[in-house]
Amino acid sequence: MTPALWGAFLGLTAGAGVLLVASRVQAMRKPRLADRVLPYLRDVTPLGASPVAASPRAPTNAAAGVFGPLLSSAAETVERVLGGAASVRRRLLRANLDRTVHEFRIEQVVWGLCGFGVTAAYSLVKALTDPGGVLPAVLLCAVGFVLGVLARDSHLTSQVKLRERRILAEFPTVAELLALAVAAGESPVAALDRVVRRSGGELSADLARVLAEVRTGEPVASAFDRMAAASGLPLVARFAQGIAVAVERGTPLADVLHAQAADVREAGRRELIESAARREVFMMVPVVFLVLPVTVLFAFWPGVVGLSLTTP
Repeated sequence: MTPALWGAFLGLTAGAGVLLVASRVQAMRKPRLADRVLPYLRDVTPLGASPVAASPRAPTNAAAGVFGPLLSSAAETVERVLGGAASVRRRLLRANLDRTVHEFRIEQVVWGLCGFGVTAAYSLVKALTDPGGVLPAVLLCAVGFVLGVLARDSHLTSQVKLRERRILAEFPTVAELLALAVAAGESPVAALDRVVRRSGGELSADLARVLAEVRTGEPVASAFDRMAAASGLPLVARFAQGIAVAVERGTPLADVLHAQAADVREAGRRELIESAARREVFMMVPVVFLVLPVTVLFAFWPGVVGLSLTTP
């Protein structure tokens, strides 16, 4: 073949490849039919499960298509070894993460592979500089994989705690706004809508989900009872239960919200005092081990020097 024919063949191949990639990217950007239809079929989707989690997700790229089955089998193995799917599901819900337990196990496997890669690189560099046995390197890589898997679980716990701290910081303000709106004469649903539109944060996102459930026909008391059951914070659970009871029995809702906001502020003040008391002990460490020895040294060093100069 002449160079012109080779150029034409390579150009045609490259153009076909670009066209295939562009068509695949365009297809990936479109939402699937199941994702568009399932949100409107409430009786088909099980309660407590998101529409996306109810249907299997197709691979979105070549890497997911190639390594997805291997990661899925590894995630199932991790699930069989570790267990605790109910605890993981509860923490994912409390952290407001749109993931299933299986997807979280896949993330754990990926973190474990990262730990394995780091320890494998370290073992390779050490073997090049100081050759040794293979068994310690294999054990080190296995430990790196296990630490990576456990680190993802610990990171999930830290995500839950961080979100709960944000909710506690937002709670008094949101409760006071709800109390003011209800005291002004608005209904609980209208007050909730006003507060959700005027505020932003983790607690506002939870209230927005409650408002969406109420607008789709769920009773207000049932929606807040579900929020109380899903929340891991006793204060938020009491808040949701108080609103549910106030709506059901007609008790003064504004007084309940003001009292709960005051309770949260008092609890935060008490926690701050306890934290300051614990930090006071740590503040004594530099005083005892750094400032005090230097003071004693400055006090006694001139005397020691004087004694050494006057001693024959």
